[in-house]
Amino acid sequence: MTELDERKQQILARLRSIEGHVRGVSRMVEEDAYCMDLLQQTLAIKRALEKINTLILDRHLHTCVTNALQSQDPQARERAISEIIDAFEAAGR
Repeated sequence: MTELDERKQQILARLRSIEGHVRGVSRMVEEDAYCMDLLQQTLAIKRALEKINTLILDRHLHTCVTNALQSQDPQARERAISEIIDAFEAAGR
């Protein structure tokens, strides 16, 4: 298995874990769980999603961006740079 395949499997495993976690929080809401317990769980989900974003960005930098920057096409290089800047700007909002 290549390193990229391993990253993909890590992302998928984390997404499945988050999916289960969200279902658990839904049950907590249905059962009128204590609000601070719910908040702790949703914050844990947020942190897990942030980790997934890091894995996805890492994968993107090692594939799409690397290929674009090595390309002879200046538009491909500029597009890759713009996409990253846009993603960081969106994350900051």
